[in-house]
Amino acid sequence: MLATGAAVTTALAQVDREKIYQWINELSSPDTRENALLELSKKRESVPDLAPMLWHSCGTIAALLQEIVNIYPSINPPTLTAHQSNRVCNALALLQCVASHPETRSAFLAAHIPLFLYPFLHTVSKTRPFEYLRLTSLGVIGALVKTDEQEVINFLLTTEIIPLCLRIMESGSELSKTVATFILQKILLDDTGLAYICQTYERFSHVAMILGKMVLQLSKEPSARLLKHVVRCYLRLSDNSRAREALRQCLPDQLKDTTFAQVLKDDTTTKRWLAQLVKNLQEGQVTDPRGIPLPPQ
Repeated sequence: MLATGAAVTTALAQVDREKIYQWINELSSPDTRENALLELSKKRESVPDLAPMLWHSCGTIAALLQEIVNIYPSINPPTLTAHQSNRVCNALALLQCVASHPETRSAFLAAHIPLFLYPFLHTVSKTRPFEYLRLTSLGVIGALVKTDEQEVINFLLTTEIIPLCLRIMESGSELSKTVATFILQKILLDDTGLAYICQTYERFSHVAMILGKMVLQLSKEPSARLLKHVVRCYLRLSDNSRAREALRQCLPDQLKDTTFAQVLKDDTTTKRWLAQLVKNLQEGQVTDPRGIPLPPQ
């Protein structure tokens, strides 16, 4: 009985596999592409080797890029419909799958495919189709940085991803802000990324200004998840000596007082990060007898 059950499972898996091959082939034809995008995007979690299949099959990546480029005229002026947004986001979901997979990630970067998504991150329209488009595009970049691979950070630092993320962190929806801040956090956690951001005053001050605005906003509309990423960004910046000096002057008061005590009451990790941040900024400060901090000699 068990053997029969295993045979049935194998047969079903084979049928499922045949369907995957069929849908991948259907991506090449504009007439069958929309349904194939939908079906494959549903299956991307359950087919572990979908990314290599997509990457190595003839014309598939070109078809996905065609879906992206076809949307560009709807960005400016902003006329993107929900249907267009859903369709291109299914294509983006498949590209995220390719970006996440260790076998295809390097080739994905070498082909500079993330750059095709940047026009979507430049959009500012607040309508749902645009929010969904930005969030899904950020998801592809988020999938890249999640791997903690040096080549990903090296690639991103040659692009405009930091200013794009900062703009979304300032004015996006809460979910988009969270993913954009996560991407910045991952760049900062890399030594090359931290050095890059702290290399010039302009870069550091832009990051610090946006983080400061976010803290102010979070004090009015709290979000524990978003605050966690913001605090982690500040803590990582404090690992750089020049940034640490600047943060002593510009760290928002809300992170030093009890503003977020209620939001963080059950979040021991963020509380620990916040305490470490305050400690980092206090260390190395020289105080004169009247209690006034003096600049280090």
